[in-house]
Amino acid sequence: MTNETAILAAIFLPFVGAIALQFFDKKPNLRDGLSFGVAIATFLIVCSLVPGVIAGGRPGVHLVEMVPGLSLAFTIEPLGMLFALVASGLWILTTIYAVGYMRGHHEGNQTRFFTCFAVAIGAAVGAAFSANLLTLFTCYEVLSISTFPLVAHHQTPEAKRAGRIYLGILLTSSIAFFLPAVIWTWHLTGTTDFVAGGILLGKISGPAVPILLGMFIFGAGKAAVMPLHRWLPAAMVAPTPVSALLHAVAVVKVGVFTVVKVVTYTFGLELLSTTGASVWLMYVAAFTILAASVVALGKDNLKARLAYSTISQLSYIVLGAAFANEAGIIGASMHIAMHAMGKITLFFAAGALIVLVHKTEISDMAGIGKKMPWTMGAFFVGSLCIIGIPPTGGSWSKWFLLVGAYDANAWFMGVLLISSLFSIGYLMPVVTTAFFRPLPPDDHGGDHGGNVEREHILCVIPPVLTALGCVLLFIFSNELYGLLEPMVGR
Repeated sequence: MTNETAILAAIFLPFVGAIALQFFDKKPNLRDGLSFGVAIATFLIVCSLVPGVIAGGRPGVHLVEMVPGLSLAFTIEPLGMLFALVASGLWILTTIYAVGYMRGHHEGNQTRFFTCFAVAIGAAVGAAFSANLLTLFTCYEVLSISTFPLVAHHQTPEAKRAGRIYLGILLTSSIAFFLPAVIWTWHLTGTTDFVAGGILLGKISGPAVPILLGMFIFGAGKAAVMPLHRWLPAAMVAPTPVSALLHAVAVVKVGVFTVVKVVTYTFGLELLSTTGASVWLMYVAAFTILAASVVALGKDNLKARLAYSTISQLSYIVLGAAFANEAGIIGASMHIAMHAMGKITLFFAAGALIVLVHKTEISDMAGIGKKMPWTMGAFFVGSLCIIGIPPTGGSWSKWFLLVGAYDANAWFMGVLLISSLFSIGYLMPVVTTAFFRPLPPDDHGGDHGGNVEREHILCVIPPVLTALGCVLLFIFSNELYGLLEPMVGR
């Protein structure tokens, strides 16, 4: 298989799989097996492209050019390679988990669920491999539309309202800001291609630079920078596998991926660092980090707490990009993978609690770690990754973010450190409640609160493997750094 064929296969195989799933609506075992098989095949195809990218290759494929400078095309560079690996790799584990969750929770419309999930992954891989802003915008919109039915999956009034908020904010922000920013960039440069060092240097100056940057940042509403964050906690009414998709596998990651990609390959670090055009973004991201952390501290509902944690952690990535220096970009790019692995572990554990013991409030989880040691043990490891404590990968991404902050403005080191303390404050009480508080008396032998004889294997394997992934990212961080180095011209 040539690189060009592999790129197209990685992008369009999930779409083909989504169509094929319709023929197995009445055969759930075959349907779920097909979903799993397509996920594995997609990941293997993506992996086959890694050696060439590490060796310095930039394989690509051109689909169609509408007018000069505006085309649909795909090219793989280090950041896109990392994002595609994250999205396609975690799709496998999410599929395993979703089968156990959807069946254990007796969810309806499971074929529609797996269909939309496959389309979303295809769109995410397409965004990862986008060669230009127009292709990225197209894949971004496909992702928004394909995940709307997932957010509104339960079809309750609350779910429908959440779906409207979700789609309304994401489509409005992208059409009002992202698309005009793409057009403005094309007007200035005659192209929308992603180029090492950027394409805007010498083409734009003065107040127009921060204005255009702001249009891209708020146009990428999936990055959940305040005040465009409200869609994310609203979407928590969706099934937990959807929450995993939203927070770890694809949706929010395509938002912050867009931010880092635009900063690095459209503006370029030199333009932003010499003009100071991204300084305002540092303060907006810092505010989002701290404000979302404070809100998370006050949430008793576990999924709501994790939602605000995601908002905070996403702005770590935005802040790293705003530093416009090498360490900041490396740290932000690493954090895409580190946060994905840690946060999906936390959501897997939260979903297992819902399915097996019907618990959603942290205050009701006393002693649950003794009944679900594997699940809550995985939650502990995922928490360490989010906080940034060795031996988990999150410690390395936060290290580079701290170095980037020192180079840009040392005040922001304080923001990152204070936020890590907040992370301890809203994650560790879940662990201590589960493992160190005794089961309440009415939990013994009753149906109310944690009467589970054993953890369901399909709900245990994924969080345990992603928890292991958090540790492996720590061990193999040097390889990840080597993959990302070419982004900053080293």
